[in-house]
Amino acid sequence: MNGNNMNINMNGKISSQRQRLRRLTTDAVLLSLALVLSIVERWIPLELIVPVPGLKLGLANIVTLFALMRLQPIDALAILLVRCLVMGVINGPMTLIFSLTGGILAFFVMWPLSRLEGKSLSAIGISLAGAAVHNIGQVAAAGLVLNEPLLFLTYLPPLLLTSLATGTLTGVAAYPVIRQYRPASPAHGLEV
Repeated sequence: MNGNNMNINMNGKISSQRQRLRRLTTDAVLLSLALVLSIVERWIPLELIVPVPGLKLGLANIVTLFALMRLQPIDALAILLVRCLVMGVINGPMTLIFSLTGGILAFFVMWPLSRLEGKSLSAIGISLAGAAVHNIGQVAAAGLVLNEPLLFLTYLPPLLLTSLATGTLTGVAAYPVIRQYRPASPAHGLEV
């Protein structure tokens, strides 16, 4: 009987280790993808089309949206934070401040909204909310850093208008992948 219990415990430990390794690998792959998308996004001269300084498509947010809706929230937050930190090291402290402020604020708005996916909101709706709140966070950070409170009146409205397009793009791009991976548990997360 002791031998059977030991085999069950060993199998449980091996299974648990595999799950942790799979989760870590999934997070690492998604983080790598988010970093590549962030770098590629910098090559797209969006300001030539829409004259709003600092405007980005938010391609890396496709990964954040997927991770938030199909993995554990802590995985999505870790991917977001590490991506912002790495890009901040590459692009400088101002990028870090703006990315972290917008990203964290968007995360904490999209997280509860992700529970409504398929009920009253789609991935596109959640993405739109995240894009708008991300811009609000970035403008708030810029207003504080630059000591320009009028940025909310002058810069935020065009950014919010563009967030309709960027949020929709992010949601549409993430939707097919999100649809293919249904949550494995009622706890709203893929068991990885």
